[in-house]
Amino acid sequence: MSALPVAAPKALTAYRPFWAKRFGPAPFLPMSRQEMEQLGWDSCDVIIVTGDAYVDHPSFGMAVIGRTLEAQGFRVGIIAQPDWNSADAFKALGKPNLFFGVAAGNMDSMINRYTADRKIRSDDAYTPGGEGGKRPDRATLVYTQRCQEAFKDVPIVIGGIEASLRRIAHYDYWQDKVRRSVLVDSKADLLVYGNAERAIVEIAHRLARREPVESLTDIRGTAFMRRDGDSSADGWFELDSTEVDRPGRIDELISPYQEIKQETTCATSDEPDAPKPITIHKTGRISMPPRERTVVRLPAYEVVKSDPVLYAHANRVLHLETNPGNARALVQRYDFNGIERDLWINPPPIPLSTPEMDHVFDLPYARAPHPSYADENGSHDGATKIPAWEMIRFSVNIMRGCFGGCTFCSITEHEGRIIQSRSEDSVIREIEEMRDKVKGFTGIVSDLGGPTANMYRIGCKSPEIEAACRKPSCVYPGICPNLNTSHDPLIKMYRRARALPGVKKILIGSGLRYDLAVQSPEYVKELVTHHVGGYLKIAPEHTESGPLSKMMKPGIGTYDRFKQMFEAASAAAGKKQYLIPYFIAAHPGTSDEDMMNLAVWLKKNGFRADQVQTFYPSPMATATAMYHSGRNPLKGISRDESRGEKVDIVRGERRRRLHKAFLRYHDANNWPLLREALKAMGRADLIGNGKHHLIPTYQPVTDGSYESARRKNSTPSPVAARPSAPRKGQVLTQHTGLPPRVTGAKPAARAIGGRPGKPGKR
Repeated sequence: MSALPVAAPKALTAYRPFWAKRFGPAPFLPMSRQEMEQLGWDSCDVIIVTGDAYVDHPSFGMAVIGRTLEAQGFRVGIIAQPDWNSADAFKALGKPNLFFGVAAGNMDSMINRYTADRKIRSDDAYTPGGEGGKRPDRATLVYTQRCQEAFKDVPIVIGGIEASLRRIAHYDYWQDKVRRSVLVDSKADLLVYGNAERAIVEIAHRLARREPVESLTDIRGTAFMRRDGDSSADGWFELDSTEVDRPGRIDELISPYQEIKQETTCATSDEPDAPKPITIHKTGRISMPPRERTVVRLPAYEVVKSDPVLYAHANRVLHLETNPGNARALVQRYDFNGIERDLWINPPPIPLSTPEMDHVFDLPYARAPHPSYADENGSHDGATKIPAWEMIRFSVNIMRGCFGGCTFCSITEHEGRIIQSRSEDSVIREIEEMRDKVKGFTGIVSDLGGPTANMYRIGCKSPEIEAACRKPSCVYPGICPNLNTSHDPLIKMYRRARALPGVKKILIGSGLRYDLAVQSPEYVKELVTHHVGGYLKIAPEHTESGPLSKMMKPGIGTYDRFKQMFEAASAAAGKKQYLIPYFIAAHPGTSDEDMMNLAVWLKKNGFRADQVQTFYPSPMATATAMYHSGRNPLKGISRDESRGEKVDIVRGERRRRLHKAFLRYHDANNWPLLREALKAMGRADLIGNGKHHLIPTYQPVTDGSYESARRKNSTPSPVAARPSAPRKGQVLTQHTGLPPRVTGAKPAARAIGGRPGKPGKR
């Protein structure tokens, strides 16, 4: 079934503005009735409920959607981090004329609230003062319920990353079970997934025309519940994918005596035994219906919740239907006490064009938190500082999407794999506006990036190939020959941006895709010479082929090649600069030996990892399907043990702690666990007091604390607070392998076990 060209969508700027456009843009979208009255509003057309504090900046979802709707002429109010214990807070702005828009925030609320070890976090970066506990677990469900209690007849549209990643039956790490679609559990009217501008604008205009929300079944990037017998489903062809993959489609054998027509059928004899013509393509394949009128039926929720193999199969099919150029609709059945209804997921939204991206980012954002969060001095820099705002305060987003396809990451599932780039002029305008209007700007731009620092204007060389492609990644197992890897537009933007008056330096804070960077030596030179502030973060994630193949990440050889280029460019620029590599512990497909080999590599290369990430099974990710099912959806799913691929899953607290301990091989608190594991693995040769050994035989007295050169990465003692000043002779090092400071201190006292400690040496 070939992919047909997708019809061009209606541009965001092509709609006739709603009548309330006459009010003009608001300094901040209102959060109270008083603010509404000051704007001359008697009501809101749309009210957005969000789990984040309201920051009017294009890095915050509520601001982007609010300002986009405002540009269409709608009056938009914000209810940020409401008290969810009653419906009162959800009545603060009155009844919306069109709908409630509900989102958990910029993060899934469960990931925001809990660590990978299922321990509750004490802080929240999206809350004033970093205070934790300002949003509920499963915020989308709770907020939707309260909106329904406040105004039961108002349509509710849920969106944001929590809704995107939970739009279908999904494995929930915190309950260790498969949960229903968040649309089913919330009983909302519509779910919008991915970048929502195109869908939300169409929804708003159609509801403003008094179309019932039940009729909005044809909008891309949305999901809804469809009853049996719904006439809007007429004319659709359903493909049954409720079972695991088979070797291939088995077509009925064609009789050699049967008449064959190439492009059409014709009337035949009325005799019952007369051969009947059939329609085939010239290739001999039976003609299939067009994709835009085809829906793929996935295994029902009641099946996947108890059958991990079919869950992995459903996950594989979903990821195959993510390219907007050829994706088909998906349907999944749910049983409501004997009444069956279908969850219908329309194909993904068409990516925004560059002019549309410019339109969204050029909207009149205040680029600051709402005034209600200000302290007594009217500032947001004191006790009410919002950490997430501080992080992006002087940064500029230049693109969206990621074609890397890393199986543990949710960017592709949410934003898609087609890169959506702004124009250079739009980016420069934002830098100038930030320079002129944002309080505290010192001339340093903290980031010029996005989901990935160096995918700006990179994409498929052929629109036709791009529309037909069904590969989950453009860079794995190698860079696709059809991918344009030119970094020239990005280099040109860097040079223009740093030449702006008042701009002293532009740093690159987003993660770098180094396998792309090595394709452009000029980019590496430009980056290292002008845009690295001493450290550059990259993510090889692992050194061993087993886990890397499950992550869809390049081999460590590519990292070595980039490291050589980075160090050569740094030396040519006369700078001492260091790479910050990130690694994941306990990822599906990682054996204990893999982690041991990674630890040996870290020791050999002089790295001491402070920031250690344990695999976090986020909803809908391919790696999460591996974690739940023990199967590899990348290789196909089969119940036949001889087909497909089983995956080693790191379960249980002890094994997860062991994998994390290998990454922190230098922390004395981990040595007893590592000694025991190494002996069990037959690798006691790595235990000793030489430079080539991984861990020593001696064990110093520890109190459970870990002290890093960067205090924020330290683990305080559970007994007493550690002194803030470093001790004489203490190792002062980043986790990047920086050389220790020369202190002139005497060797430390003899440690328990009879071996003198040697601070400052590896």
